[in-house]
Amino acid sequence: MEKEKNYKYFLEELLQTTIDEGASDLHISVSHSPIIRINGKLIALTKKAPITSHDAREIAMEMMNNQQKQKFLKNYDVDFSYNYKGIARFRVNVFFQRGDVSCAMRLVPGKIKSLEELSMPTSLYDLCEPSQGFVIITGPTGHGKSTTLAALVNKINQEKFKHIITVEDPIEYVFKEERSLIDQREVHQDALSFPRALKAVFRQDPDVIMVGEMRDPVTISTAITAAETGHLVFSTLHTNSASQTIHRIIDTFASEQQNQIRAQLSATLLGVISQRLVPGIKGGLVPACEIMTASSAISNLIRENKIHEMDLVIETSSEQGMVSLNKSLFNLIKKREISLKNALSYSRNPTELKRMAG
Repeated sequence: MEKEKNYKYFLEELLQTTIDEGASDLHISVSHSPIIRINGKLIALTKKAPITSHDAREIAMEMMNNQQKQKFLKNYDVDFSYNYKGIARFRVNVFFQRGDVSCAMRLVPGKIKSLEELSMPTSLYDLCEPSQGFVIITGPTGHGKSTTLAALVNKINQEKFKHIITVEDPIEYVFKEERSLIDQREVHQDALSFPRALKAVFRQDPDVIMVGEMRDPVTISTAITAAETGHLVFSTLHTNSASQTIHRIIDTFASEQQNQIRAQLSATLLGVISQRLVPGIKGGLVPACEIMTASSAISNLIRENKIHEMDLVIETSSEQGMVSLNKSLFNLIKKREISLKNALSYSRNPTELKRMAG
């Protein structure tokens, strides 16, 4: 009879390999060797045997507490954070596929990097200065939204005596208090839901509120109201551009509510950052950013429901700190940080980018 694997040891070995190889993700999927993602590319750890159905289930169960196991078996997927020996945290999603268990684990670095360290525009720090308003960071999954969000909130933590409350599912970056008081609430552990946690936040005397992700109309509406009532609010959305972000927020609501949301959004929005991580010529990933700041022209377009004109305003408002995604990609091509080929694959308007690049 085959000896039972020590799954705790096996899991720790895989997590350590993920860290040592500088990978961003680890995937456990039946019939495949464990797979890590380095600089956007999936790499199989072929020295490890393919994962069996039993392996996958035992690895997942090793990471979960009883509450998480119950939620997983009830809902067929579960999100949680896993602390690896105090060295690193992983954001984990365990799910079923074709009757088997799979795990996707995202490494959350222990150190919160500054915008400078992330090669992000330091002009984004300007969004930390107002005492109230709404800042949204967007982009596809895995393109650094949470990392940028943490950098902005940590800037406030380092420089201002504020009460910062985060609502996350799960908690990713753990902030080390410097000048600010920080309370981090994890949905399903410290709060029943995003809407309930956000409703309660008004009674907790915050100055700054960070909402990990806006997933439903109640969360979006409450976040906007918080920005409207004297708080500085940061959040993320899975959208591809600033204009699409505004569309998504407004379209989340019933038609009779949309005018009110437009009015609130036009009055509270400070900026939208839409980012991509593009493979660099010298290796690694290089951030490209569309930056939209809430000028009077942008506010008017939101209020008057002329979102389709927003891209043109962004392109022609560089003096107000705005940058189109194509301009950002073009600047990186000029600096020889990314190739034209890679830039084109991330551009929303490749024809225009080709023309810009000559």
